Amino acid sequence: MHTEKTACILCSRVCGLTVDIEDGKFVKIKGDDEHPISKGYICQKAARLEHYQNHDDRLKHPLKRQADGSFTQVTWDQALSEIAEKLNTINKESGGDAFALVGGGGQGNHVGVLYGQQLLGAMGSRFVYSSLAQEKTPDFWVNGRLFGEQTCHTTEDIEHADYVLFIGCNPFQSHGIPNARDTLKAIKKDSNRTMVLVDPRKSETAKQADIHLQLRPGTDAFLLSAILAIIVREDLHDRDFLAKHCTGFEELKKELLTLPIEEYVHRADVPLEDVYRVARGFATAKTACVRIDLGLQQTLHCTLNAYLEKLLYLVTGNFGKKGGNNLHTYLIPLLGNTDERKTVKGKKLKLTAHHKMIPIAGLYPPNILPDEIEHGGIRAAWVDSSNPLMTAADTAAYERAFNKLDLLVVVDIALTETARLAHYVLPAASQFEKWEASGFTLEFPNNFFQLRKPLFEPHGESLPEPEIYTRLMVKMGLIPDRFPVLERIAKLEPKATGHQLFLASFAAALSLKKSWMRYGASILYRTLGRALPDKAAAAAIFFPLALEYAAKYREAVLRAGFEGNRFTLAASLFRAILSRNSGTIISEHEFEDVWTLIKNKDGLIHLHIDEMLADLKDLRVEAQPFTDHPFILMAGERRSYNANQIFRDPDWRKVDKDGAMRMHPSDAQTLNITHGERVICKSLIGQIEVTVEIDDSVRSGMVTLPHGYGMRFKNSDPIGPQLNILTSGDHCDPFTKTPYHKHVPVNIIKTNTALSRATA
Repeated sequence: MHTEKTACILCSRVCGLTVDIEDGKFVKIKGDDEHPISKGYICQKAARLEHYQNHDDRLKHPLKRQADGSFTQVTWDQALSEIAEKLNTINKESGGDAFALVGGGGQGNHVGVLYGQQLLGAMGSRFVYSSLAQEKTPDFWVNGRLFGEQTCHTTEDIEHADYVLFIGCNPFQSHGIPNARDTLKAIKKDSNRTMVLVDPRKSETAKQADIHLQLRPGTDAFLLSAILAIIVREDLHDRDFLAKHCTGFEELKKELLTLPIEEYVHRADVPLEDVYRVARGFATAKTACVRIDLGLQQTLHCTLNAYLEKLLYLVTGNFGKKGGNNLHTYLIPLLGNTDERKTVKGKKLKLTAHHKMIPIAGLYPPNILPDEIEHGGIRAAWVDSSNPLMTAADTAAYERAFNKLDLLVVVDIALTETARLAHYVLPAASQFEKWEASGFTLEFPNNFFQLRKPLFEPHGESLPEPEIYTRLMVKMGLIPDRFPVLERIAKLEPKATGHQLFLASFAAALSLKKSWMRYGASILYRTLGRALPDKAAAAAIFFPLALEYAAKYREAVLRAGFEGNRFTLAASLFRAILSRNSGTIISEHEFEDVWTLIKNKDGLIHLHIDEMLADLKDLRVEAQPFTDHPFILMAGERRSYNANQIFRDPDWRKVDKDGAMRMHPSDAQTLNITHGERVICKSLIGQIEVTVEIDDSVRSGMVTLPHGYGMRFKNSDPIGPQLNILTSGDHCDPFTKTPYHKHVPVNIIKTNTALSRATA
């Protein structure tokens, strides 16, 4: 048995782990005390990662689908040769608009995406359909308007805030904040600190909160605008902050002063006195911050919600300070800036053919992909580390569309539901069988990064994504397999030079062969990568990223303890990333640095957004949503034993094996439904059978179902609810196409009644 350092891969926190390994298995998993952020923290989900690493559905070989739908094992050479030929043919016949990249990355799985994006250059496409665009693009779009670029992203300093406002999230289960349960406990114990939760469900976090505003589902915009109106009406906004750092407040103020506060609070169905208490408490706290998640981001008015929640900390001056909300830096460039008002390098943004949809942060929404395949000319899709048949809205629409593709390739560690439809399935090494890292290191003022070395040999013939994509680029005739001169320079150059000779040679090679510039990641992988210790070739891409980071944030990198000039500082940072198994602090900023991260030319925050003020006005005349479905389903609840789709083996769950539907006791009594009974949950587009859990944590008139279920294991029937049979791609934000997964109208029907109707 031996002990190694790694990280959890189940949520954005990527907490550090110390693992004991024996006979190719995890035998003990605990928190890593030396991790610079999590410092030994661990939750119960991470302790069961053996169920991810070793299970019966792991892929061992490349597979090719036959005419009858079955799969046959093929060699890597055959699979990649045939795929390359098909991609080149489709590109020649139909151009880049016929190709889409789906997924890429995932929790704790971001090295591969840096190589996979080369496919876009190879195909001349800009179409990336990402889970981030299913969840976060309203947030990215509003950030672009407020701060100047969609790459600007805020984080929250909950650990040091006196007043914490959680909206649409349950960090006790979903985490998303440092050492979530310990942090919540610390706030609860401190009588000088206040915790508020805004959520339709009485969650585990709600039980620790000082105030719980258990609003009616879908009314967040009414409640948040009422809170802002109270703050402005009572002159609790931070005049000095607004005058010094913002523009456009006066137009916003005029609108807020005329809002009908009592009417909006009544719409949200929460006590008026509690709303006043929260507005005054948040505005007058010494430090306050806001933490939001999908409960706010995937419900009605989600783009307006993104605007309003940011106004809470901006109007009160809780920005750019300890205990407030702040911008942060990135090592891995997760996002682009695709402002529809501007061109990118002189070119107009690439719109989708059917929906004419704009990209936001360089991403396109999965909601529209089935239509773009069926009506927009997409002929080939490459799915990486994603299972959209299970995770994107309208499973049936995805199944129809994917079956019409000329080429569907899936890269994954298991034969997922999406992979079952693919023409080729390429087995990827697991996250513990390759060099890996996470891009979700979004800390401020101190940011960190952890590069994780492989702990096991790849399963069967599976390969790390950098190797898969590099071989594919070679097969497509885009780059040679070897670069002898660059390889020799990389091996012979002393480390102390900061790789200056190699970088000069690399730049010269790209200038001579400009077509290679699109494939720099694979060229680095084949050259500098082969000179790195411990077979860390995939990590070569982090040297130019370290070079860029050290140049942008030199003073912050120096404060973190690194030394050197432009090249040697980056080399020092790169070496630390490679060698420090528990991760390392890569930058130490000061709170004043936040203002250097704003991208507006005037350095100010632009509060006046025409589209958002128009949406705010429209709330006044918006009728109550009408539906003949009496219940609102909140799809995708976080629970003790659900995670993302990488956990396929159902044995990992200690409780809630069925992924039960939670229903209020009064609703169950009205429908004569008992605890544990099987019922039909039916939406406008589909129905599934679920188990009922009677639970007073939900409001009457709403039900909840967890995500992360509905998968097959060892060729079984689906285990647990297949949520996206119920969700429609059309039920979404009209601008960003973000699905309203937290506000799905449904009927609940006793099973025998539903079956008799179906038979009739």
